[in-house]
Amino acid sequence: MAKKTQQIKTRIETVMQDPAAGAVARIYADAFLSAVPEGELPQALEEFRAFIDQVVARQHDFGRVLASGMIGRDKKLAIVDRVVAGRASELFTNFLRVLARHDRLQLVSLILAQAEIEMERRAGIKRVQVISAQPLSEATLQKIRDRMAQTLSATPIIEAAVDPSLLGGMRIRVGDTVYDGSLRARLNQLRHRVRERSLNEIQSGRDRFSTSERD
Repeated sequence: MAKKTQQIKTRIETVMQDPAAGAVARIYADAFLSAVPEGELPQALEEFRAFIDQVVARQHDFGRVLASGMIGRDKKLAIVDRVVAGRASELFTNFLRVLARHDRLQLVSLILAQAEIEMERRAGIKRVQVISAQPLSEATLQKIRDRMAQTLSATPIIEAAVDPSLLGGMRIRVGDTVYDGSLRARLNQLRHRVRERSLNEIQSGRDRFSTSERD
């Protein structure tokens, strides 16, 4: 019996669903990782995770404040100093201040996701999101894992999810690259080709009609 399809972690899923925001978050994630002494990276990431899990995720009002476009940068800076300063490391507190000054606090969860992805990349690991219309068997997931390992020259972490709207087939996303072999995508391509062919036939008919009129 196929194992139950695992749910994709929210942080990683958000990055994959919004590549534009993920690209901005990646810049800040790289800056954060570069600012941390190499030997202290595990502790720094653990502190970052604790902030997201214990503060942002649990204190919903605080999370809404971070994401609000109605609250000015100075007020957000004051909130960071009141809530975080003295409770977190100076490096992490200063990083949040930078995000506040650049009005990027709403990306803090995405930045953590990108930082974790970068650390996995350095370790030779890549996340592969596999979305299918029906749950995939472990044998099928293993075949995808083996194929991705050959294609990526890295150790893939398969994150499987179900989307019935795909109708059949599957969609695979690696970073910003999407391989869409779903039935829905193929139907859309077919509709596009039919529409293009119809438009070409209409235009050809117009051209022939115009030519016969001139003759």
